[in-house]
Amino acid sequence: MLGIKPYVTFNGNCKEAINFYKEALGGEILFTQTFGESPMKGQGADELIMHTSLKIGDSVIMASDNGQPEHAVDVGNNISLALGSDDVAAAEKMFDKLADGGKVNMPMQETFWAESFGMLTDKFGINWMFNCEKAGMGGSSATA
Repeated sequence: MLGIKPYVTFNGNCKEAINFYKEALGGEILFTQTFGESPMKGQGADELIMHTSLKIGDSVIMASDNGQPEHAVDVGNNISLALGSDDVAAAEKMFDKLADGGKVNMPMQETFWAESFGMLTDKFGINWMFNCEKAGMGGSSATA
């Protein structure tokens, strides 16, 4: 396992929020890509952030804008724990265990950035993202 990082989802003001945190906390933006710049063009307004990573000290906060207005993002459901792994089989096993009694929001599957990616809410109401990067995608996915 590569680790777990917080992932925050915003309702259209991710760029403003990340720049605020960067200035307030002395952070460094490691990566930013809008929906319009990504293979996910059309799944959110072009100018909205699809993914960004902000380094603060030894920690990284990841974030994006909500590209799917039909899935409301409210305080309380806008933070997920993002688990990065380099072992697809192990990640899928952990995913299945956490999904027991919870709700799978996106089953583990290949995406343009990941060999395998999935999202769930566990039985305690905690949101999780599981990500196994594709080779050569370091820094752009949910593990960066």
